Order: sequence, then structure tokens, then C-alpha cells
Amino acid sequence: MNNSVSVTKNQAMQMLAKVPEITFYFWITKLLTTGMGEVASDYLFEKLNPFISAPLSLLIFIVAMVLQFKVRRYIPSVYWLVVIMVSIFGTMAADVVRVGLGIPYIVSTIVFIVGLAAVLITWYAKEKTLSVHSIFTRRREIFYWLTVLVTFALGTAAGDMTASSMHLGYLTSGLLFTVMLVIPALGYQFFGFNEIFAFWFAYIMTRPVGASFSDWLAAAHIHGGLGIDKGLVSLVLLIFIILLVAFRGGSPAKGVEVLDKEERAS
Repeated sequence: MNNSVSVTKNQAMQMLAKVPEITFYFWITKLLTTGMGEVASDYLFEKLNPFISAPLSLLIFIVAMVLQFKVRRYIPSVYWLVVIMVSIFGTMAADVVRVGLGIPYIVSTIVFIVGLAAVLITWYAKEKTLSVHSIFTRRREIFYWLTVLVTFALGTAAGDMTASSMHLGYLTSGLLFTVMLVIPALGYQFFGFNEIFAFWFAYIMTRPVGASFSDWLAAAHIHGGLGIDKGLVSLVLLIFIILLVAFRGGSPAKGVEVLDKEERAS
């Protein structure tokens, strides 16, 4: 083993396991955070002045992100706090584009698709991998969270586009995106989809699935929802998230195994 490989491995050991292992519980928790972030964002906008709720959410998001970058390994409470705040902030970002700037959902959806493609292309060009099992350097971690943030904004815009602009309603939109969420799972299991492609495809789809169903629960009857209080929906989803993180926080991603394979390949 040469010195450069030793240094790389030492760096990886120091920053190893900043993201969780991808399990069934990971996907359930991810879906809950998307729903909670969507409704919580709407609730904050309604109960607080947007000029208060938006900066406050941004501040908490920044604090959570700083904590995530400071820790040297995967800590479930810190990681999922960041995901929740990305969900809330990503929702607000998409809503500001639509409500504040008056940009149609279809336009914002296309813009976020282009933005996501740009992030992924740049990530791959710089690192030659998009695998979540390789998040063991600071730059890769930055690319990872930037990708997560854009996927949340994209999912919000896409879900609102189908529900509002295409007049499908929240429930139908949720069912539509659920079918689309199943595609990468079946494709990976039975049709040889690339693992990284399947992961990010599913990751993007979880956002409109969770957001659409949570909107359906909280939206007024006149808008096709069940009319459940947004604060209550947010609280219940948050409780489930806390329980899952506490009891099924999960193991860190197997970054060492990936590093060893890359090392052997070299």
C-alpha cells in the first residue's frame, strides 16, 4: 500500500459513516420527513409571518447542517434533524418560487430538474461516483447534501404541479408518485437497474409521495383534502420520526467496504 492510499484511507476513517445504511426503515423515515416538512412549512407560513418563519427555518437549517459537518460519524439524531430541516426549507424555497415570484409550477419543476442534473453531473465529474456509500470526504458530503436539498425542492414543485396545475388533486398525485416510486425498486430487484440510479430515482420520488399524502390529510375539504389540522399532522409525523430514529436509527453506510474495494481495484 503506497502512502497516498494510506492517507486516503486515514481520511476516510476520520469521516466515515456520515450517512445511514439504506434499509427499509431508512425509506419509511425518509417518507415521513417529506410529509412532515411539507405540512410543517405550510403551518409555519399560516401561523407566523413569512418574514419570521422563513428566516427562522433557514437559521435552524444552518445550525443543523453545521452540526452534521462537525460530527465525524453518522449520528441518527443529527442526520435526521438535517433531513427534516432540508424538507421544511426545501418546501419553503419551492413555495417562494411559486407564490413569491409567481413562477408556474411546471417552470419551477423544470428549473429544479435542470439544477439537480447540474449538481449530479458536477458531482460525478469531480468524484467519479454518486454512491452514498462513498461519502467519506468533505467535498462528497457537500455534494450529497446539495443533491438532497435540490431533490426536496424538485419533489415539492412536481407534487404541487400534478395536484394543482394538472388538477389531479393530492390523493391522486400521491398514488401516481407511489407507482413511480415502485419503479426503481422493481427495476433494481428484477431488471438490473444500476444501484446508484435506482437509489436517486427512489430518493427523488419519496418527496412528492410524502408531500402529496400529507397535503391530502391537511388540506381543506374544498381543496380535496381531509381537513385535519396542519399542526396536528406535523406533530404526529414528528412523533413517528422520533420513534423510528430512536429505535431504528440504523447503522452507518458501509463506506469502509467500498474504500477497500476501490483500493484493491487500484
